[in-house]
Amino acid sequence: MSLKGMLAALALSTVLTGGATVIANAAGDEIVIGAPVSLTGPFAGDGKEQEWAYKQAVADINKAGGIMVKEAGKKLPVRLVIADDESTEAKVASAIENLVKVQKVDILLSTHSGPLNVAGAIVAEKYKKFYMITAAFPFEWQPLKMKYSALFFFHPGPGAEVPFEIWQKLPESERPKRPALVTEDSPDGKGFGGAFEAAAKKYGYTFAFNDPWATGSTDYSAMITKLKAADADAMLVFGSPADTVTLIRQMKELGFSVPYFHGWKGTWTGEFHDALGKDSDYVLTDGFWSASYPYNGAKELGERYEAEYKKDSVTVGAFYANAQVLFQAIERAGSTDAAAVHDAIFNQEFKDTVVGPLKFDETGFALIPSVATQWWEGKHQLLFPNGTWTYKPAPAWDKR
Repeated sequence: MSLKGMLAALALSTVLTGGATVIANAAGDEIVIGAPVSLTGPFAGDGKEQEWAYKQAVADINKAGGIMVKEAGKKLPVRLVIADDESTEAKVASAIENLVKVQKVDILLSTHSGPLNVAGAIVAEKYKKFYMITAAFPFEWQPLKMKYSALFFFHPGPGAEVPFEIWQKLPESERPKRPALVTEDSPDGKGFGGAFEAAAKKYGYTFAFNDPWATGSTDYSAMITKLKAADADAMLVFGSPADTVTLIRQMKELGFSVPYFHGWKGTWTGEFHDALGKDSDYVLTDGFWSASYPYNGAKELGERYEAEYKKDSVTVGAFYANAQVLFQAIERAGSTDAAAVHDAIFNQEFKDTVVGPLKFDETGFALIPSVATQWWEGKHQLLFPNGTWTYKPAPAWDKR
């Protein structure tokens, strides 16, 4: 459903129902938090990390006795209810409907991906349930002017400048001369594509290749042929994990590689490395967080994830922090009432999270930096911001 269609549906539903009644169980024996999560579908790799982080955050707050809720007069334990959104906008909406109407949750944590979270925020707004979001771009969410959701994430503008910042620090001989832009034909892809184009102009680069990327294809040979013809020596790629894995496999089959391959959305998950093995070495990734951050609990959270899954993560800290913000906001508000939680977050600062201090503006948005890492021997090595890893250019496939 288009954004315009979703807004129309929300308006019609509000008229028909006369608005939704606020149901707050926080004065009872527990706080029930619902979360739509992509447990199946193309975003399942991301969703598994998100589910893990939310469960860890709930376990940690309960170990500390729960959340102090003024209207209950005591600390209350948290119960997490997760619903599979199947990686689709329509299923996000139905998952939240179920969480609110059937599971009777008090408040909501978000799924991830801009279009999915916009769909989720619209339904949460309808039912006056606060929806705490990470992993969505502000240009998708802010224009809706939601009262009952808040967001922290990086902005495509500064996020798209990260590769150019990395290139500026390379020796002149290692800087790309003919970079290519490959972004999927989706709202996120178009938004980020525009940001990349603006960043390239700012830093004095021209893309040798810049075509929309069809999602879900099994054959990218025509695009790879064009990249070869353009003599591309770097690729900035925005696409899903499945599509990016397919692209890299076919690049190897056709004997095409570039020294600098930087992916957004599709390259940071553990599933990306699992699918490609050593072929993931040298690939640069985006990310929302690093266990190398000097913030309280960041290192320990990263160690906990690695001990359980034998791999690291550049996202679980952001998802964990999403829960941290919501827990702190409920305590500040003394309630799970959506309007009270709104006041506890908008124009407020949260200093103690694993992503660092978060300062929310009058729209409910807080900016975090985009992370850049490089895959090496199964681990993310932090390059940006303030990373200590030295970038390694990728040799040709037959030289690896």
